[in-house]
Amino acid sequence: MKYIQLVLLFVTFSFAISCNKTTNKQITNTKDYEAYLNADNSNSLETSKSELNFWKTKLENTPNQYPYNVKIAAANSTLFKMTGNIDELKKAENNLIIANETTNYNNAGYLRSLARNYISQHRFKEALDLLTKAEYNGENLQQTQYMLIDVYLELGKHDKVEKYLTKVKDFKNFDYLIRLSKYNDHLGNLDKAIQYLEASLEIAKASDNNYLMQWNYTNLADYYGHAGRITDSYNSYLKALELDANDSYAKKGIAWIVYSYERNPAEALRILETVTKENAAPDYHLLKAEIADFMGDSLEKEIQTKKYLVKTADKNYGVMYHKYDVLLFVDDATKKEIALEIAKQEVLERPTVQSYDLLAWSFYKNGDIKKALEISQNHVINKTFEPEALLHTAYILKANGRVEEANSLKSELLGAVYELGPLTEKEIINI
Repeated sequence: MKYIQLVLLFVTFSFAISCNKTTNKQITNTKDYEAYLNADNSNSLETSKSELNFWKTKLENTPNQYPYNVKIAAANSTLFKMTGNIDELKKAENNLIIANETTNYNNAGYLRSLARNYISQHRFKEALDLLTKAEYNGENLQQTQYMLIDVYLELGKHDKVEKYLTKVKDFKNFDYLIRLSKYNDHLGNLDKAIQYLEASLEIAKASDNNYLMQWNYTNLADYYGHAGRITDSYNSYLKALELDANDSYAKKGIAWIVYSYERNPAEALRILETVTKENAAPDYHLLKAEIADFMGDSLEKEIQTKKYLVKTADKNYGVMYHKYDVLLFVDDATKKEIALEIAKQEVLERPTVQSYDLLAWSFYKNGDIKKALEISQNHVINKTFEPEALLHTAYILKANGRVEEANSLKSELLGAVYELGPLTEKEIINI
């Protein structure tokens, strides 16, 4: 009997050790992306800043010309996308508010522009109010309906999403296909989501629109990653970088492949180091902290976490990083109650399955496992295929004595380690 126990212990230990080693073939090559890591975006930045200054000067000379506020807002938004500087997004908001106030919120185009800004800030209910006004206005109605699909999807209103998808149905239309794709992804129909996004890519190519192609390639890369098509994902990120050498999101995607699939954390950090120099978005620091944790570098993990917290202390970020805050704070004994309050706020503002998962996870981490289970049963279980939510659900089920149900999620979760990241592998085994 002792011999059998020793054999089992050895097998378990060997399996756990193997989790820290990659058996995946290497698919990335530094030669493919090295040039993009050192890309000089100063010309693009200067062009955008010149555009901004041009319209600001025009407005100073003719202060009553509110259309110039809209032009300034567009330049601000472009700079935000390029640099991740939250101040630019807030300046865009202020200029769009001026234009809307001047027109008594009766210009559908201005309403949509402000709604788009609010969507970027995760202020979805405010965006919905503006789009409802734009819909009533009726000007360029289809564009408003596309944006209503976006907002209702973010608010978890699937009946509304289906209603508006029916209104704009057109399988030859780029805007329709990308929204149909996103909806199918939410429903767990990943193959369909990929199919529709591949179709939209062909339309973008035919139109020779670099911005649409770049957007499409990065989103398709994400979906390929979810589907385990890592080589396709990598190649799609590279295609995006061919179109824009300063696409920080694509570089982050390649860093994730290098880290999670190839298990080369040092190279992943090298890529991300170039990203954080060109883009100020706080979440890049959390990824660097995770990779440092995987490497056993607790000091670097702490440094990167502090950088994230310093940036998100800026009130201009509002609710944009609430999800990240919850996931970070629940593991801090001094902040887990704050995490719970943030999760409650998220459910009020955005009652999606993902928000309820955060709430259940926060109750679990605060020791209220019964409440966590109640929320999971009512709002999460059988309502999402997202690996992160499934992982949280497995913990909650096990804590409530439903070990068999928790174990039933193991195989699915082990198949999702690439998405969840290497740090979760041992966790899943021990559920």
